[in-house]
Amino acid sequence: MSTHDGHTHDPHHPHDHSHDHSHDHSHGHTHHRHTTDEATALTSAALASDTADTDLSPGELSRRNLLRAAGLTGAAAAGMAGMSGVTAATAEEAARRGPGPSGGAVTQWLAGDHHIHTQHSSDGQYTVLDQAQHAAAYGLDWLVITDHGGATHARIGVDLVNPDILDARAELPGTLVFQGLEWNIPAAEHGTVFVAPGPHEVAVLKQFENDYDGSVKGASASSPENEALAVAGIQWLGRQVSRKRVTDALFLANHPARNGIDSPHEIRAWRDADPSVAIGFEGAPGHQAAGLPEGYGAGASRGYYGNAPGPNSFAAYPPESYRTWGGFDWMTSTVGGMWDSLLAEGKPWSISANSDSHVNWTDTSRRPDGSTSEQFNANGRYGDPVYAGRVNTTAGDFWPGFYSRTHVGTTSRSYRAVMKGMRDGRVWVDHGGLVKSVDVKVVATRGNGRRPGRLTETLGGTLVAPRGARLSLVVTITAQDVPNWAMFTPRLNRVDLVRGVVDPASASDRDTFTAPDTKVVEQWDTSARTGTFQIRHDLGTAEEAFYVRLRGTDGNRQQPGYLGAGVDPAGPALDVMGDADPWVDLWFYTNPIWVVPAR
Repeated sequence: MSTHDGHTHDPHHPHDHSHDHSHDHSHGHTHHRHTTDEATALTSAALASDTADTDLSPGELSRRNLLRAAGLTGAAAAGMAGMSGVTAATAEEAARRGPGPSGGAVTQWLAGDHHIHTQHSSDGQYTVLDQAQHAAAYGLDWLVITDHGGATHARIGVDLVNPDILDARAELPGTLVFQGLEWNIPAAEHGTVFVAPGPHEVAVLKQFENDYDGSVKGASASSPENEALAVAGIQWLGRQVSRKRVTDALFLANHPARNGIDSPHEIRAWRDADPSVAIGFEGAPGHQAAGLPEGYGAGASRGYYGNAPGPNSFAAYPPESYRTWGGFDWMTSTVGGMWDSLLAEGKPWSISANSDSHVNWTDTSRRPDGSTSEQFNANGRYGDPVYAGRVNTTAGDFWPGFYSRTHVGTTSRSYRAVMKGMRDGRVWVDHGGLVKSVDVKVVATRGNGRRPGRLTETLGGTLVAPRGARLSLVVTITAQDVPNWAMFTPRLNRVDLVRGVVDPASASDRDTFTAPDTKVVEQWDTSARTGTFQIRHDLGTAEEAFYVRLRGTDGNRQQPGYLGAGVDPAGPALDVMGDADPWVDLWFYTNPIWVVPAR
């Protein structure tokens, strides 16, 4: 049926009055949330030392009182006013909850995969239940179905896949199955977009794809107009949450360095468009089986990262950025690189790892006869797969959970808790079951003889510590003691500590992709460690804003990092095309913890 605004809508999914036109880029959020500029302005006013309480608006006075309660006052706080998302926002949260661990403390870690395709993708094969059953069997607690955006998917695919997702939720009540899609980001690469289950999940995803997908809108080329459309799409998703059409929505950029078309300023623009929606990118891409050598594998490149610069690529990216390093995207694997340049600005940005499963290595099924592109375009899906009578050793993907996992710290086993944990940055990722668990905390010990105490923060959080407090890193790891799905028990050989200075002024160059003050500052030999063990490290005293993050390795392949041995003496090695067996090169990475001195 056609509506007055010229859009066509499925009568089975009524459209509510909150429709936003794709050209409506200027609307802010409702009173439930502030834009980045509004939040920064409120914070700056609240921190102005020459302004009396009586001269502040109610909102500014409320923010000043919260910052005072968190200990952020005076010149030190004023110098951190630009760090919206880490300092001001988390300081307010800390003030509300009082001393001690952050609100929403992690009670369990749930492993998942946010990038999975089915027969509803033009290059996919499996049913939703196929993917969900395998994910559950391989140890995943949650997964997101992300079929490719495009004309057919936007027209009927979003609707068609939903009953299959509902059936999978009913069949596997212990597994959280999200509906999402793989967004063709205007002017850029692909990205995962997903929403919390609810009565409008299909309507919101379908409207988003029709209004903001680069393929649907003919907006794939790099241009300021297309970049603005991507930003508008993220902001539109945020408004759907504010208006309660869906209870939550998230976006993560997929395989960001694969084609060199996700420029630094675009990534920053996505993040800043709505930090509650745009939360990160793939630290490690899927398609890891593609690196298996020819003879029993595809003999290609891990992640299918075998490309070169094109007409839409960001010219400053080096040739090495188009390859994986230890199976991880160059933006993440480079210490002091793109990811660190984002973290050093004091704004959260998470990493993930997933399968990007389309057609899986050593599977014995195929699409049914008659599965042509014409049939897919007409029906919006392929028929259910059938027995092939042979083993597929040239496919580049693993089943969800077979190799890559994204671990999310949550307070409960629920859809909203997983999304909140991801937004809060309670995330670590691993390949090949390298370790069973990782728990990281930064602890500040304070006391003057009268008020002793401890403040603690975990992954994704910001520890607002009294200036001069003694800081300690406490890492608890449970070593792997059972075989992974390749039938060997991995051994963690080493753990590295990465530390970087937080400097909000570094955000002035929107196209920078280096963080000069970030480097590996400690390495621990863990080759003889078994069971559950702890690493403790003295971080000094709280004198400047900084962050720390961890990575671990089996130690099989390493080389000085891309920015040199002085920054990273033994990082992941550049993967060799045609000979990059993913099982003999295993790593884990954690999200950061920030530390901000108060008084």
